[in-house]
Amino acid sequence: MTTLPATTDRMDERRPWTAIVHEWATTVDHKKLGIMYVVTGIIFLVVAGLEGSAMRAQLTFAENKLISPEVFNQLFTMHGTTMVFLVGMPVLLGMANFLVPLQIGARDMAFPRLNAFGFWLFLLGSILLYFSYLGAPGLDGAAAAPDVGWFAYAPLTERPFSRGNSTDYWILGIMVGGFGSMTTAINLLATTLSMRCPGMTLMRMPLLTWMMLVVAILILTVMPVLTAAQVMLLFDRSLGAHFFDTQNGGDAVFWQHLFWFFGHPEVYILILPGFGFISEVIPVFSRKVIFGYPLMVAATVAIMFISLGVWAHHMFVVGLGPFLNSLFAATTFLVSIPTGIKVFNWLATLWGGHIRFTASMMFALGFLAMFVLGGLTGIMLAVVPFDWQLSDSYFVVGHFHYVLIGGLLNAIFAGLFFWFPKATGRLLSETMGKWSFWLLQIGFTLTFGPMHISGILGMPRRIAYYEADRGWEIWNQVSSIGVIFQILAVGLFAWNVIVSLRSGRRAGNDPWDAWTLEWATTSPPPEHNFDTIPVVGSRRPLWDSKHPDDPDSSYGA
Repeated sequence: MTTLPATTDRMDERRPWTAIVHEWATTVDHKKLGIMYVVTGIIFLVVAGLEGSAMRAQLTFAENKLISPEVFNQLFTMHGTTMVFLVGMPVLLGMANFLVPLQIGARDMAFPRLNAFGFWLFLLGSILLYFSYLGAPGLDGAAAAPDVGWFAYAPLTERPFSRGNSTDYWILGIMVGGFGSMTTAINLLATTLSMRCPGMTLMRMPLLTWMMLVVAILILTVMPVLTAAQVMLLFDRSLGAHFFDTQNGGDAVFWQHLFWFFGHPEVYILILPGFGFISEVIPVFSRKVIFGYPLMVAATVAIMFISLGVWAHHMFVVGLGPFLNSLFAATTFLVSIPTGIKVFNWLATLWGGHIRFTASMMFALGFLAMFVLGGLTGIMLAVVPFDWQLSDSYFVVGHFHYVLIGGLLNAIFAGLFFWFPKATGRLLSETMGKWSFWLLQIGFTLTFGPMHISGILGMPRRIAYYEADRGWEIWNQVSSIGVIFQILAVGLFAWNVIVSLRSGRRAGNDPWDAWTLEWATTSPPPEHNFDTIPVVGSRRPLWDSKHPDDPDSSYGA
């Protein structure tokens, strides 16, 4: 039997803006911290989008001189770094911050002050990274912004190749933000394992909570490796060490091993929360329980372990040798198996369901399409001879943007439309949401689809300039046109949020007739989440409460 607390509607509060700012700046409430994470991430999404748009403007025409190669390298570095560390991480960890305690029936995170500390560390790291634009250039007049790519390959990061202090800002910014991510991971791990409400066994947890538990373990496994590599790089640059300095006996490939041991699991750190969003949205709008819950949990844990042994498929062309290339090709193929299990389980959940095509559900379906397309090209790149031909080409750029932008951003929007009513008490406009969906899909397809063709035609990554006789111009022009649709989609979403916050239809506590515990409390939830701690008896506690006499109410218990 599931016992849920009674809920009451909450009235809007009218207070001076200074009191509101003080409350948010000093809060330890996991919900407010989660919202601040998400808002900060969306702001940086706009910044990274502008940087990407500037690069696309430069590449629209052959022999274009709109942006110098030096500025292009800075934009390339800041765009990639921002999207990975300042957009993906805060948005996903922010939504986990907001939702995980609610989903497991807890009043807050295990360590509320540590939670706040993690957010402010992330924000400090973000400011440090972008302060490089304001910092003084080096004595040689080099521009201040980092220009070494988001993966900062040695020896480009070594002096004298990297001039001025720009790389130091990159190192310190990501390092400080990484400590913030690790503190949040510790909190998620402790909260999930020790603060579940009575009856909430591990195999009754919502799949989103399972995904975030695995993500927390991955962060605590791989983020210290990146931090250690950054400390070593800082020693190289400032204290005369030579870990990666090839001119003094160092090993540049060593940096690649350390970075990609973090960098490839980072792909799953970013995409697993997206899997969690989809695993909550699809069942609710299909009116069916998720197909194969135990198998979904097993696949998630399998992805965690296998992802730690895949990193060197980014390094097929550095000369690892046939044995290691074959080994890492095999692990790359292997990780596609649990991922494929998830895709088939989502499709099985959709099959025969009473599907409601809300904006959230449409973004979830968009995620499935984009992620599968990106995954198929990923399997192609796992074939070593194919990767040798197309490594560092725009084919790779198209592949990972389909997965991490086309896939992940669709999942994020699905989650935002789904849980926005819970966070604010207001519904987003479905009409504007569906327009955003179609604009986004058109924009993604136009921008990243042609990159596969230009890559096959030989266009390398990280170039600011190309000659007119290469045959790449038409594909770059189509890619640049797609950016316009993406800007319109994100702009329309932002307008949707503003209008809905001011005059959106009130959502009530459970506008979607959902099943998990976050919908059992008010919208927005009170600071203490629940008046009394829930007691659950199945994987669908809210459904049990609504339908106590339903013989199937404990299905999947």
